[in-house]
Amino acid sequence: MRRELIVRTSAAALALLVGTGFAAAQTPVPAPAPPAAAQAGLARQVNLSPVEQMAQADGIIARMDAAGTMVRRQLDTARKQRDVVKTLCLNDKLNQLDVAIRSARDRKGSLAAAVARNDADLSAHEFTILSVLRQRTDQLTAEANQCIGITETFIGEKAEVTVQIEANMPTEDPSMYPSTSVIVQPPACSSCVQ
Repeated sequence: MRRELIVRTSAAALALLVGTGFAAAQTPVPAPAPPAAAQAGLARQVNLSPVEQMAQADGIIARMDAAGTMVRRQLDTARKQRDVVKTLCLNDKLNQLDVAIRSARDRKGSLAAAVARNDADLSAHEFTILSVLRQRTDQLTAEANQCIGITETFIGEKAEVTVQIEANMPTEDPSMYPSTSVIVQPPACSSCVQ
């Protein structure tokens, strides 16, 4: 009887920990607001010449590719560890990163065309979109670093639950008691008007 109670309690604690891990992995993390310096930096970069914007675009694309490569490595590691929760989280972030990178490459082509036509307004627009895509990539990378797997929800090598039952506890099982139904009469009306 005592062993069965320990096993049930251990199973319940394990289910609670795993459920907490799933909830933590699926809970969206609010995106932090960009600092004022980053917003000012974006406004300052738009005032670059079209040729300087093109040079900056190459750096943006390279940075985005590096972020995608890093998340892809994390995903491979999670797959090797057979961590389903972390794999799903990282796979979602990597898919969003890939979309942002493809869009940034398309925008870089549009920026190159605008620079070739010497269209400063269009090149500033395309460069602004590239900068926003870079910020989105930074945000997705931060979210990917917060993906939590099942194994990381436990503390230490092995989670162990210890249950102590006091000696003066009754030995009979209360679920075996007969059920008695209590009939409650509603109170009589003390000032009823009919």
